[in-house]
Amino acid sequence: MIIKNPEFKISAVSPRQYPDDELPQIVLVGKSNVGKSSFINTMVNRKKLARTSSEPGKTRQINFYNMDNKFYFVDLPGYGYSKMSKQEQVKVGNFIEEYLSKSKNIALIVFLIDIRHFPTENDKLMYRYIIDCKRPCIIIANKADKIAVTKVDSYVENLQNELKPLKDITFLPYSSERKIYSENIWKEIEKLF
Repeated sequence: MIIKNPEFKISAVSPRQYPDDELPQIVLVGKSNVGKSSFINTMVNRKKLARTSSEPGKTRQINFYNMDNKFYFVDLPGYGYSKMSKQEQVKVGNFIEEYLSKSKNIALIVFLIDIRHFPTENDKLMYRYIIDCKRPCIIIANKADKIAVTKVDSYVENLQNELKPLKDITFLPYSSERKIYSENIWKEIEKLF
């Protein structure tokens, strides 16, 4: 799939701020430093569509990116590492949960995890929450450029065995540096349309 005119649409913290069209939404979840913004930028071949930061936890709202009026990429605030106060963490957690439970346009949840590490307790909690939501989901093992190409498949398999030993959910490697993995993810997205 080629996206010609991706654009930032809106940042939201409540349902009344969500886009009011019926476009499908592909939602990105993961911890603060897993590379959700870089994922968006690389997938649509733009360097600065989604803002990236060297300091994790900068995303504090739900960001909607319109993809040629075909669908939205929706970037949720990450969990872990952020320097938010406890009060702010609760507030952000509440509007994320509200979005995931109430949005009627979620077509797919893309759960990004770091390929180099076993899932953290927070990753496992988020994964269980996604499964309980009963939404379609794929798992992206991100930062595949940080390990040797010959080891990528075995690392992905290790993550799959750890999170979903039944192997009934798609796990795919990804790297914002090596663009060789994008095509497989686009194939999964195209199945929705």
